[in-house]
Amino acid sequence: MNLQKTRILFLITFLSVFSSFGQSVAYKTLLEGLYDDRFPVIQPKQISNLSNYQVLDAREKAEYEVSHLPKAKWVGYETFDLKNVADLDKNQPVLVYCTVGARSQEIGKKLQSAGFTRVFNLYGGIIHWVNENQPVVQNGKPTQKVHTYSKSWGIWLNKGEKVYD
Repeated sequence: MNLQKTRILFLITFLSVFSSFGQSVAYKTLLEGLYDDRFPVIQPKQISNLSNYQVLDAREKAEYEVSHLPKAKWVGYETFDLKNVADLDKNQPVLVYCTVGARSQEIGKKLQSAGFTRVFNLYGGIIHWVNENQPVVQNGKPTQKVHTYSKSWGIWLNKGEKVYD
């Protein structure tokens, strides 16, 4: 395990004992350690109309099936293939997200390399989205369920119903 991953895991473990106020500060600190300063992020509160974006879910299929942002297209992470986004307009805004934003940032970089000009990573991923009272759907219907990837990441979800598997 590389040094950066070791530090991040230590930070997660240490900060998980904070109170709910501390969690928001801790979560922001965690995200700062995960994100590349040069890759654009967008906060949920900055999105006035989700339909202005081509929304891509970079989580695994089982996570997507629990819930996802309205009208999000599943593209995956481990199985991501540019062929699956060939129908998208490279000049229209793309919002890519995952659980917290690490996987989606990597997919976003691949999109940029493929010529997409306006790619944004959703700050804090689906966890922060739901914590900010934004909607998620399952089979086209509103739901409170959120797949948080693991119990370790689930500590950051303050709203909604946590799902791990």
